[in-house]
Amino acid sequence: MTTATMDIAKTQADSLFKRKRIIGFAAPVVVLAYFVYIFFAFDLMGLAQRANWDNAIKLASDSWSHKVHVTRSSRTGEIDYAVEGERKGRYPEGTRPDWVSGEDIVSIDLGGDTIVRLLPDNHTEIDIPGYGLVTAHLEGRQVITNLQEPLPEWINASDRRVGITTPEGRITLTGSKTEVFNYFMGWELFWFTLDSPYHGQSITKILFGAQIDPARSNITGAVSDWWNNAMWRHKDVAWAIGETILMAFLGTMGAAILALPLAFLAAKRFAPFVLLRGATRRVFDFVRGVDALIWTVVLARAFGPGPLTGTLAILITDTGTFGKTFSEALENVDAKQIEGVTSTGAKPLQRYRFAVIPQVVPVLLAQILYFFESNTRSATIIGAITGGGIGLMLTQAIQTQKDWEEVAYYIVLIVLMVMFLDWFSGWLRSRLIGRKD
Repeated sequence: MTTATMDIAKTQADSLFKRKRIIGFAAPVVVLAYFVYIFFAFDLMGLAQRANWDNAIKLASDSWSHKVHVTRSSRTGEIDYAVEGERKGRYPEGTRPDWVSGEDIVSIDLGGDTIVRLLPDNHTEIDIPGYGLVTAHLEGRQVITNLQEPLPEWINASDRRVGITTPEGRITLTGSKTEVFNYFMGWELFWFTLDSPYHGQSITKILFGAQIDPARSNITGAVSDWWNNAMWRHKDVAWAIGETILMAFLGTMGAAILALPLAFLAAKRFAPFVLLRGATRRVFDFVRGVDALIWTVVLARAFGPGPLTGTLAILITDTGTFGKTFSEALENVDAKQIEGVTSTGAKPLQRYRFAVIPQVVPVLLAQILYFFESNTRSATIIGAITGGGIGLMLTQAIQTQKDWEEVAYYIVLIVLMVMFLDWFSGWLRSRLIGRKD
């Protein structure tokens, strides 16, 4: 090697190392600049300042707990006791929680020595350990209290509304009512509502004890009361889960049925006409290029809300996706099998049936089963828009801003549904396609 050649090689090596050093330095700088851009473009600092962490904690705690409302009407003076403040969770006439006592003066023990007393003539006393006694009464629509400035953060007071939040519970006083919220762990009335004779009964007594309801056997009555639970609506939830799975199944299978014959028109080996092949592929690009949620909104204007709209949205989107994947699978089939079937004198349709389809069936089934599993999640979101399935119930529970335990219940069911379908699709795939060790 001459000196000139060595100099050229050295120059090239130096240039290469220099370029690599520049790239190695520039790449982290570009990434850092991108994160800085995101920080300011998304206003992350302002987002953190605007976040209401107290409200977030309250909503999170509501997802695994429940509250019992004690409500006194300022107009009539009547006191109601209800789980989550719902009529379906109201205590029967003449009954109330065991932490409420008294007749003329109703004493509510929230725990932790926090006592609320509902006095006659819309007067209220709240005994808070470490703070003192808070008194309040109504004058017209105004709430008059003995609170003095400055107030702690856990008390919000105006002449129209007073809100006190303690670790044991919450008290709200307005011109129309006085309301006390006492929190407890768990999903109350999940099995039976208060009007059911099986409420408060142990599972042992229901299964093996004496007959509780004279008109029904214990197991029949318990199952019926649980299934028709007015607060948790187990029957409606089961129907909604089935509706969601049905939307995903019909959309996925319908798309597969439509996409398979069209895939032959998009595969180069089976569609020699360039214009026909290109037009079919562009159709696939169009229908899958528009997201299923967009198709849902468009179809809802034509067919109205309902499961049919969600099914058609999934069908249209998946037809494009299946068409692309199926056509690619058809282009990769083994020509020797086709030649072998052709040598027997088989016609074109027979060649497709006995030489092509058996080769692509494993790929087709794997894709169909995967998309069926995935579409169950999509059907949940689509159902929230079109008004069908578990997605609608989840959206309604979120919009109420108070039924967060039901939100948690629906989310748990959705996760279990996806897990079950994941297992089922894997089992079905192994049965239909086979599993390699």
